[in-house]
Amino acid sequence: MAGDSLILAAGVVLMRDGEDGPEFAVVHRPGRQDWSLPKGKVETGEHVLTAALRECDEETGYWPLLQSPLPAQTYSVGSRPKIVHYWRARVREENGFAPDDEVDEVLWLPVSEAAERLTYPSEASLVADAAALPDTSPFILLRHTQALKRSQFDGKVDAERPLSGKGRSQAKALLPILDAFGVSEVRSSPSTRCHQSVSKFAKSLSVGVIHEDTLTEEAHRADPDAADARITELAQVDVPMVVCSHRPVFGTIIPAAARALGVDPTMERWHSVLDPRLPPGGFLVFHRVLGADGRLHAIDVERHQIDKD
Repeated sequence: MAGDSLILAAGVVLMRDGEDGPEFAVVHRPGRQDWSLPKGKVETGEHVLTAALRECDEETGYWPLLQSPLPAQTYSVGSRPKIVHYWRARVREENGFAPDDEVDEVLWLPVSEAAERLTYPSEASLVADAAALPDTSPFILLRHTQALKRSQFDGKVDAERPLSGKGRSQAKALLPILDAFGVSEVRSSPSTRCHQSVSKFAKSLSVGVIHEDTLTEEAHRADPDAADARITELAQVDVPMVVCSHRPVFGTIIPAAARALGVDPTMERWHSVLDPRLPPGGFLVFHRVLGADGRLHAIDVERHQIDKD
């Protein structure tokens, strides 16, 4: 029944460095007379990640940089189930707070004071979780967006097959999503459909797309070990990075990235996340931290797709 349909929402635990340690943003909602974390409903057609950015900006006046995900909160609103996805976030840009009927005050508080001020114990727990986590650097593996079907392509070289109209729209939709994690380096298979999937994003950063010849379908078919070795190397480059490749290649490079970053793919929690059968525009985000051994390790991995989450 429509009344029982899921309400999807997104929010952040927004933090900044204060004089005496990290501070967390809490917002006062006059209509509900409560203190809450920045959050709100995902709009029709909106990606959950961009919803988290938008809600944070609207309610606090700060544009966030998303880091690792936090436990989702599930509860009921009347007869309808509601799930709120949260991310740990750092302040990226201040746009200016403007009080309105939804939020009339924003406070920055140390972890203990923020937990005490928040009306809901579950949100206080999220602040404690965020405070305990380190800053992370993303390593994103992206499958190219929807390409023109092979049967519709009249070219002689499959590597030159371009994106479809839908694929171009998906590539455009990727811009705010990749930017949400602060990606600054763009790498891709040189095949046209991969390059086109990330070229607009690279242009928005005023950087070029770095081509990775071992990550084409053809090169992978001839030498999968070379793709494995290259992703193992790139996973240890401490730069916020996206790497775009092809579905057949992901059976090699997802396990390679997991192995390089200390994620055990045999653990039940990772089975569905690390499934290499990504849809067009689907991607994995490995959230990495530098370990005492001098190597990068993933503390979490999340999975997304463009069209629906």
